[in-house]
Amino acid sequence: MSKALLFTGQGSQYVGMVKDLFDKYPVARDLVEKADKALGFSISNICFDGPAETLKETRYTQPALFLHSAVAFNLVKDNMEFSVVAGHSVGEYAALYAAEVISFEDAIKLVALRGQLMFTAGEDEPGTMMAVMGADDEKVEAACAELTENGNGNVVVAANYNCPGQLVVSGSAEYLRANAAAFKAAGAKIVKELPVSGAFHSPLMKPAKEKLAEAINNIDFKDAKVPVYSNVYAKPISNASEIKEALIAQLTAPVKWTQSLQAMDADGITDFVELGPGNVLQGLVKRTLAGKNIGGIDKVEDVEKYIAG
Repeated sequence: MSKALLFTGQGSQYVGMVKDLFDKYPVARDLVEKADKALGFSISNICFDGPAETLKETRYTQPALFLHSAVAFNLVKDNMEFSVVAGHSVGEYAALYAAEVISFEDAIKLVALRGQLMFTAGEDEPGTMMAVMGADDEKVEAACAELTENGNGNVVVAANYNCPGQLVVSGSAEYLRANAAAFKAAGAKIVKELPVSGAFHSPLMKPAKEKLAEAINNIDFKDAKVPVYSNVYAKPISNASEIKEALIAQLTAPVKWTQSLQAMDADGITDFVELGPGNVLQGLVKRTLAGKNIGGIDKVEDVEKYIAG
């Protein structure tokens, strides 16, 4: 058996996240208190009590997701052998923490900065994202290229390769909304705008990328204890310098999640466990790979199952 730990991305957050773990486990309480102290504000209150509108703000969503994933990992790490890790977008930071590349405090500070920079970039250069479902990736990519070429400076790019037949595009807000029909013409059955505050994983995040790069380069990264499947490269990397480069590039590059799962499959991974709120990544594994053992760790009952396991 060869196991991958997968760490949740944006969109899976919910009011009340982490709360039952915090109430039951001293390890969870300790990490939550460390998070609040490191950030200088109570991310725990936002996780536990919301309101939902606040939790949905990128600057709070991202550290909340990291915290939940890190707590879940710490509660089961001594009872679970794993071979590789990967995280979807912001989830990659939790994957790096699990691989002992970066400390908890450094990781959550970086994630909070990333969320704030992305939030600000979205205010300065309005962008949005749309899920495009049911079309071939190549046809969606071609539609993006044509829209960008004819866009008079507006941008439309493929941003998240989530699973076969599900690709998220990212770009200039008004222009993308006005041209959503181009994806229906490319064969999409559903084109749906996502509730995000910017054009993530697109060139419109370049100002955020430059400031994030400065922060990343000022933090000590270690070589990974287990391989990390990079969003940017869709292959396992372990070298600290290469990980830094990939993490910086990630902000303006597409998340190659489909390709990463396919690479894990080719490398012999048989079991996939998602750590963090919800089950989105478990669904993406099911729709991408056949015959895999899939599970998740979100709440107390999930932790108890794996500890008893």
